[in-house]
Amino acid sequence: MSKLQQRVEQAVTVLFETVHDYSPVTFANSLGAEDMVLTDILDRNHLDIDMFSLDTGRLPQETYDLMQTVRERYKTPLRIYFPNVKQVETYVAEHGINGFYESIELRKACCFVRKVEPLRRALQGKRAWVTGMRREQAPTRSNLKVSIFDGDNGIQKVSPLLEWSNAEVWEYLKHYEVPYNKLHDKFYPSIGCAPCTRAITPGEDIRSGRWWWEDAETKECGLHTHKAVPLK
Repeated sequence: MSKLQQRVEQAVTVLFETVHDYSPVTFANSLGAEDMVLTDILDRNHLDIDMFSLDTGRLPQETYDLMQTVRERYKTPLRIYFPNVKQVETYVAEHGINGFYESIELRKACCFVRKVEPLRRALQGKRAWVTGMRREQAPTRSNLKVSIFDGDNGIQKVSPLLEWSNAEVWEYLKHYEVPYNKLHDKFYPSIGCAPCTRAITPGEDIRSGRWWWEDAETKECGLHTHKAVPLK
């Protein structure tokens, strides 16, 4: 058995155990490379896990294209959650359409309106949520556990690909011909909102294209915080 096959089997085991222990379970699909691996794994193994994505209103066209492809190719419906219109209007009125460039506080406030609040709605009624987070993605993710209790949202949080390398993610995508965001081919390893994402140069950290004007230690949007506590 190849290393990739072992990784896949481990991920499938984690997902089946999550469904058994914490149903109902949902998958937060950011449409990044890791999440497309999970999309394919969920579909192939007929897991009882629904799937959603957050449309912040500032996504690149390539992400919308992939969103449509996922809808057409996979059996599990991709539910889309949007920000609260009044909250977006208030933020823009007070800080401007691109006020998030002015400070970390304003950037995180924008992320809260466009991501965190919709996420909380998407997680209502669930007992666990699945993410495509990997340990090597960022310094902020070095101490993660595969399965932890998410204190912010009051449910279990599971990251089946936590120990996967970037090379293994792409080996899976290529082997199974999984669709992916075309911005990856233009040196965008990590893709979020269009104004907060840029291409990187060889040798740069894979998360350096996200909120590139900030220090690496602040590069989270609020969806993944440090309040999650490992189960004993």
